[in-house]
Amino acid sequence: MKRIITTIALTLAMSLTVSSAFARQWRWNGNQKNTYGWQLMTPAERTEHQVKLRSFTEYAACKEYIDEHHKQMEERAKEKGVAVPVMRHNPCDTMKARGILK
Repeated sequence: MKRIITTIALTLAMSLTVSSAFARQWRWNGNQKNTYGWQLMTPAERTEHQVKLRSFTEYAACKEYIDEHHKQMEERAKEKGVAVPVMRHNPCDTMKARGILK
């Protein structure tokens, strides 16, 4: 009986570890449909933005960055006299829902 309980406990621990690893493997990939201000950013800025978003482990830090990014894109849009499309999804919320952010 003790052996069965040990086996079950080890199996459960391993499955939790594997599911956590799969959650962390998901990578957010920015594009013109899911990146606020995409059309106002240079290719280098887009790459930097994606790298930055992937680096977060805490929701609060991600949200702070996204809020600042949105302000910058709104300022650029105003300067250029263009409209910035409405953001459909917040990448920080998506990453939190997938277990990537705490």
